[in-house]
Parts: sequence; structure tokens; C-alpha cells
Amino acid sequence: MPLSPPQARQHLHTRTIDLAGYYRDDGLWDIEAHIVDKKTYTYENKWRGTVASGLPVHDMSIRLTIDRELVVQGIEVVMDVQPYTICSDVLGNFQGIVGLKIGAGWNRRVREVVGGVLGCTHLAELLGPLATVTFQTLSADYARELMGLAPAARGEMESDQAPFMLNGCFTWSPQSPVVKEDFPNYYQAPDVIEVLDLKPGKSDA
Repeated sequence: MPLSPPQARQHLHTRTIDLAGYYRDDGLWDIEAHIVDKKTYTYENKWRGTVASGLPVHDMSIRLTIDRELVVQGIEVVMDVQPYTICSDVLGNFQGIVGLKIGAGWNRRVREVVGGVLGCTHLAELLGPLATVTFQTLSADYARELMGLAPAARGEMESDQAPFMLNGCFTWSPQSPVVKEDFPNYYQAPDVIEVLDLKPGKSDA
């Protein structure tokens, strides 16, 4: 169902993000993100001069290359369009992502490497969605087939770690019926709260 009809308004900005996952012939995986920001009006930029309506404000891309254990083996980061000439000075810092494993604590470790003044806000923000696209790419049975693995049985994990999506949203809370069905070892029954029927005037002493 689409959003409800909006009030009268003026379109000013569009951000487009594309994410995709690929299996490589060498057995590794490429997970890519591309972000483009555009204005619907022409404006002046001290560093770029006149920026016409529809031209990108940002046009940036990231490619993560990972192995089957979800360890980053390589990263490529490019800025085809940037608002300031010095933005690209931080691109080398993203090499600090190499060697990190996508999983629990990923966002925290990314912030330590390229958070704040160490990186680019727009590129650093893409590393969170890149992690979820990694799981979407590698978790299907066809991906396991490409890696020479048998389809996963329900609830099967390849390590002692909890499912990556556990506690990630309402559906994957430990009390969820989905977790109970697919990962019963990690299911937690909801706490039962005992309600005492105290009639008016009855002392609880």
C-alpha cells in the first residue's frame, strides 16, 4: 500500500542508493553501494561554481570484497562527485575496514575506523546497509550452492554465534514466534507476570 496523498509541496532533494551483491569467479563476494544526491534547483557552490538543477551533489561508491566467513578482504571507495575538493582526502582511511568481520559489533568497529572526522558521513553510513545486503546475498540456499555447501537445515548455524538478525528488529526478538520456529535454541518465552486479584477493601498485608 502506498503512502497517503501528500499535502501541496515542493520537491527539493533526491537521494538514490543502490546496493547489490555478487559472487565472483574466484570464490569471493563483492558487495557494492552507490549513492547519488541531487537538487531540483540550480545553486552556487564556492568550490564547484554553478551547480545546475539535476546535477549530482554527491556521487560515491563502495565495493567490499569478502570471503565466506564474512571477513573483508578488500575495499574500494570512489568519489566521482563531491561538494568540496578535500572530501576525498579521507578515502585512504577506509582501508582500515579490511580485516574486519561483518557481524555483531560491525557498526561500532566501522565508527572507530571511519566515524566522525576520520571519514565521510555519506560513505560511512553506507557500511551499515552493506552489512545487511551481505547477509541477504550469502544466506540463500543458492548462495550456499555456489560455495559448494548443502542447503541449510532450519535453525542451522555454521558457528556458535547467534543468528545475525537476532534482536535486530521486532520480528527477530528472542520472544518472536519466528525465532521459536526457525531458531528454537535462541527462543526465550515471554516473562509471565502474575496478576493478583485484590478486591476492594481487601488488605494485602
